[in-house]
Formats: sequence, C-alpha cells, structure tokens
Amino acid sequence: MTDPTDKPPGHDSPKRRRNSGGITLRDVARLAGVAPITASRALNNPSVVSDAIMQRVKDAVAQTGYVPNMLAGGLASRKSRLVAAVIPTIAGNVFLEMVQSLTAALAQHGYQVMLGQSGYEDSREDELLEAIIGRRPDGVVLTGIMHSSAGRKRLLNSGIPVVETWDLAPNPIDMLIGFSHEKVGQAVAEYLHARGRRRVATLGADDDRARRRMQSFSDAAITLGMAAPGEAAIPALVAPAPTNTGFGRTGLRALLAQHPDIDAVFCSSDMVALGVLTEAQALGIAVPEQLAVIGLGDLAFARELHPALTTVRIDGALIGTTAARFILDRSQEREVGERILDIGFSIIERSSG
Repeated sequence: MTDPTDKPPGHDSPKRRRNSGGITLRDVARLAGVAPITASRALNNPSVVSDAIMQRVKDAVAQTGYVPNMLAGGLASRKSRLVAAVIPTIAGNVFLEMVQSLTAALAQHGYQVMLGQSGYEDSREDELLEAIIGRRPDGVVLTGIMHSSAGRKRLLNSGIPVVETWDLAPNPIDMLIGFSHEKVGQAVAEYLHARGRRRVATLGADDDRARRRMQSFSDAAITLGMAAPGEAAIPALVAPAPTNTGFGRTGLRALLAQHPDIDAVFCSSDMVALGVLTEAQALGIAVPEQLAVIGLGDLAFARELHPALTTVRIDGALIGTTAARFILDRSQEREVGERILDIGFSIIERSSG
C-alpha cells in the first residue's frame, strides 16, 4: 500500500526541527520518499505496506537514528502497541519458549512486549500490575491464575485484554490458555506404575502449581499401591521456587537416606531432574535400572543428557502464539471464539525413565 504523495527515496535530506532539535517522522518520510502517513503505517503496522516501502523506511530510520514517540502515537490511536507479559522469574527457563513466541507473533503486527517479573514467595504481582495498568498496554499476559482479589478487580475494571496462562480454571479474568497440573501428576504416576515402579518420591518447588502437580502425583501413586506398607504418603521434599540443580542433588541424597528403596523420582522441573541425574551418577546409582527420573519442561538439554531425560512436555510456543492471537483479535474488535483453551501435555519417554 502506498500513498499518492510518495516520492523516490532521498528526495530531501532530514532537517532538525528548530523547536525540538530532534529528528521527526516527517524527516524520516522525506528521506524515504514516502508520505508521513505511509512512514507511520510502516512503523506501526508493517503488514499493510509493501516490502519495498518497508525497507525504504527502515533504511531512513537507520540513517537518521529516529526513535518513534510511542506516547504521542498511543494518544493519537488510543493504542500503546505494548503488551505486558508477567512471569514469576527470568531464571525459569520453562517460560522462555512462551515469551519468545509471544514476542515474535506480536512483532509481526507492530507490537512490543514489556516483561515483568513477579516472583514466587511474597509475590509482587499486585504492585507490578498496578504499574502496568497505569501505562495502559494493549494486553496483559499472566503466568498462572490471578489469585489476589484486588489484582483481579484492577484488571477487570481496566478493560485491558488479559490472558492467563500455564493453568486451567473455570472462571478466568478474561481469557485462559493452559493445562491441568492435576492431570500431569496423575499421568506421571500411572506412567511409572505401568513400567513397574513401586516406591516413588517427589522433589518439588513450593509454588502453587508445582504443589498441586505433586499432590496429584502422590494421590494417584497411593491409589496405585506405590507407597511403602503402613505409609499414608509418598516421600516428598520441597524447596523455594525457582528450584535448581543443587536442590536435585541434595534432595536425592536426603530422600535416599530416609527411603533407600526409592525406585523413581518425579521432579518439578528439568533443572531439578538434572541435579538428580548428576547425584545418581556420583553415588553409582544406575539410571533407569535402579532409579527412574522424570522432569518437567522438556528443556533443550533434556534430550542431550546421558541418559536422556524423560520429561513432561508443555508446548510453551503454542501458549505464546495463541496468547498473541487472542490479544490481537480483541484489539481489533474480533470475536475470540474459545476463551478457555486446554493445550494439554505429553510425556516424552527417553532413557531416564
């Protein structure tokens, strides 16, 4: 799409405005040989201009060092072109696939992602959301379900599209993409039982999602007769989230000291499972012959380990691209057909279990 007033690139050289001293969009348009409205479209909605026009505008931006005034553009269009994504921690590799796909999908439509870190224990989510809402993003993507009544009220009253992720619930704030942590726990217990494991244990983080996953695993394991005689629960250790490989190593030692007959460990993350595998090797415990190890996340290193890690795969990329589609649909006043989407999960069977 071009404007009838577009001219060949380089028609005029950019000049600084006397009142601001800065390069303006008009200067960029003049250098690119397009109308200001075309330059604006190229920067704010690249899909509506031709590749040739887009390249000319990009070259002009690079040559001038122009930075768009997003505040002014947002006031004019009532859109900020920003989407806020809130994750518990940037140290949690399991969320990176979602953030990357969300960022890429939104960038194709001229949106940028603003990343916030809420934490786990003593979560700063309410304070973070207050700051985010005040900047009026075009969407908010949350990791997990919003539990604070004050936070839910703020988001509901803001009118901003909200996508909760990585969980399932019947009453989301707005839209929800996730899976059942309870079903994950049950499925892993059944998987291990079918492979002859009878004395299982868990090493998990103390956040809500991991606790529910591990409790479901424990309940299913007890039902299947995988607890020791006379015990009403399976062995379990927890640590503050985010957990790491160190917890996997120390946790395995602690479990075996009290329960030497353990033949399988379900870990709350692949990082914990990596620690378990490392410690098992140090102790001379054969995996999977003596001990099965299962993680969660299917991080990139999982298939490269020796033995390769059996794990629960969550399609973070699908969560990110779907969240982006939901927000874009809402921002363009299109109907979002299915507000609650269960993407499920899969157990990736490898050598460790």
